Amino acid sequence: MSNKPKDPSETGLRKGLTSYGDKGFSLFLRKAFIKGAGYTNSALDRPVIGIINTGSAYNPCHGNMPQLLEAVKRGVMLAGGLPMEFPTISIHESFAAPTSMYLRNLMSMDTEEMLRAQPMDAVVLIGGCDKTVPAQMMGAASAGLPAIQLITGSMLTGSHRSERVGACTDCRRYWGKFRAGEIDETEKDEVNDQLVASVGTCSVMGTASTMACISEALGMTVPGGATPPAVTADRIRVAEETGACAVKMAKEGLTIDKVLTADAFENAMRVLLAIGGSTNGIVHLAAIAGRMGLEIDLDALDKMGEETPVLVDLKPSGDHYMENFHDAGGMATLLRELKPLLKLDAMTVSGRTLGEEIDAAPPSFRQDVVRPFNKPIYPRGSIAVLHGNLAPGGAIIKQSAADENLMEHEGRAVVFENAADLANRIDSPELDVTAEDILVLKNIGPKGAPGMPEAGYIPIPMKLARAGVKDIVRISDGRMSGTAFGTIVLHVTPESAIGGPLAHVRNGDRIRLSVKNRELSLLISNEELAQRIKDNPITPPTAERGYKKLFLQTVTQADKGVDFDFLRAAKMVGKTPQSK
Repeated sequence: MSNKPKDPSETGLRKGLTSYGDKGFSLFLRKAFIKGAGYTNSALDRPVIGIINTGSAYNPCHGNMPQLLEAVKRGVMLAGGLPMEFPTISIHESFAAPTSMYLRNLMSMDTEEMLRAQPMDAVVLIGGCDKTVPAQMMGAASAGLPAIQLITGSMLTGSHRSERVGACTDCRRYWGKFRAGEIDETEKDEVNDQLVASVGTCSVMGTASTMACISEALGMTVPGGATPPAVTADRIRVAEETGACAVKMAKEGLTIDKVLTADAFENAMRVLLAIGGSTNGIVHLAAIAGRMGLEIDLDALDKMGEETPVLVDLKPSGDHYMENFHDAGGMATLLRELKPLLKLDAMTVSGRTLGEEIDAAPPSFRQDVVRPFNKPIYPRGSIAVLHGNLAPGGAIIKQSAADENLMEHEGRAVVFENAADLANRIDSPELDVTAEDILVLKNIGPKGAPGMPEAGYIPIPMKLARAGVKDIVRISDGRMSGTAFGTIVLHVTPESAIGGPLAHVRNGDRIRLSVKNRELSLLISNEELAQRIKDNPITPPTAERGYKKLFLQTVTQADKGVDFDFLRAAKMVGKTPQSK
């Protein structure tokens, strides 16, 4: 490539000099301080590769960070670069209140500003837990320098009474059994010891695994970077290769805008559908694309689902775990099946196109995790986009993890005004609810909670669970974990907290869900709905200070990625995928 920077003042330690009014002195001072750490002039003349350390005692998904850092540094030095490790915010799904999504944009800002503030010719983004990977890509996309993603990798699976288990689909399954009285307190505690068998991210196709696969589909990882488990030699080798690749990117000037193109996002959405990926993947892709000036066309995505079946047999849409996907050849096996549908000219961090990487991958072999295109695990894409008077801006459902018998359903609304109302009443014996009803939860959207928590996985009411009910239609303006399953409508836009129609649903209203017709309708007249909106004006939530004030003032809706409006690209330049 011919993009190598010509001006040496724009490389290495000379980049982004601290302002003291004298550039020569600024560089002199910078070199004096770094030499205090024992660096030589020879080392300081090499391409500088930043490496983001997101290790944290609060983030077991990143528990292999020390090994990954050493391997990346080794790869950087073997390729002739100078590795410079630095920390950013690290957020874990289970250790962030009120929700990790609330802090994703803060982590993206931290990432972007540290990439701008500190001198580096390229950066290795090390992330794994759900919101860390999108936060890093959002920040790197805005910063604009060469960037490569290193995934921490999935955890190993455990065993409970001879049954293989792994977080977190099995977490939800066993908790459901406990709520239904099918297992006792002792067994609940026993399985709790086995669900997370090692450090690393969830071992099913939850949001972390989805973002890992999406990262490779976007061309943001080295080939094979998505699937090696966290505690394997394969993962360490990927880390070393990532370090070497970062040096090559720095030398060639392969900036992130050459990788995160409209075609790359289309490939990522194709993969999202084919893996039975987390619904959260749509929100994160919309946020990353928004940083590049691209809008996600949800209707075009929905049409892609008509020709993109689910091919990966992983929980919650199938039976296997991420280590099985890796053993089956990982993303190369899947991409080979999807090849006729992919934009093969999309550039990757390796400097080769996606098509070239697929052709260079090891040959296929017999396995049962990635299905042949003509024998899918599910005939349509995993995610469907719904519209109607209840969701003028759209809503989504993970149809591959839903009950086929409930996807065409009309029922009576049982309404919960917020998460606290849900917690107070969902297990009450007096709750007026049947299996034919539709549970509606308001005020868990971007502004309503705030942070759009994964509370959309509304539990089956206790009285129904103990009667053997396993699924019921549920609707909210929130999200659910990618590890969850059920007939659950999510991301209803606009959200109830800003006056969306969902805010005006009442107990006893009839609602119609038709996945076949892509419909989500409140069965009242337009006049009645307009009157309700007029009679019950909604005041959006506010805060007096701090990050919460910034969040509530600037956060966008789900279709725009729940990013802050001022962080999106100044100008939108197109849509992806391109409508056919």
